[in-house]
Amino acid sequence: MRRLEMLSNTIFGVAMTLLAYDLPKASSFTKAPAWMDLVNVYAQPVIALTISFVVAGMFWFSHHRRLAVAPEAGRSVVFLNLLFLLSIIILPVTNGLYGSYRLDGVVAVIYGFHLTMIAALNAMLWILALRGRSDPQLLVTALFPVFVFVLGTAVAFIAPKVAQFTWCLAFFAAPSGWLAGRRLSRA
Repeated sequence: MRRLEMLSNTIFGVAMTLLAYDLPKASSFTKAPAWMDLVNVYAQPVIALTISFVVAGMFWFSHHRRLAVAPEAGRSVVFLNLLFLLSIIILPVTNGLYGSYRLDGVVAVIYGFHLTMIAALNAMLWILALRGRSDPQLLVTALFPVFVFVLGTAVAFIAPKVAQFTWCLAFFAAPSGWLAGRRLSRA
């Protein structure tokens, strides 16, 4: 698992760095740009980069917490971890597409499906890590982003412009887990 942790750090670092690869270059301007030129060229890609970077960071943090909770695993968990890391590697591709065509329904749905896939793989890994343990706080924290990304992807079918705001609700995973832990400890 230590080797998996080192591999995951490398994969997350490279993937998070490559998110900026599709940002427009300064050479796309023929002269010094005005403020609105900058907004028109950079707004969509920077919004996509920000969402993807924060999502990747959230899952990197979750991944490290999970490895601390379950420091040993069998071959099937290691392979599932590799599949999870593959979904992270693909993030710069869907981010570039989303950054260029954020308001397109098909692209928003593809991006949302990818975020859902990452969250679902992460949740499955948490379920396996928590096998035999009762920790509702960690379980809710892992499952919450899945529900948010499924909801956001459904919203993307109808209103792609609104989906990005729905996906941002995933950042409330930790407080939702904390609330679930508190409620269940009182019961």
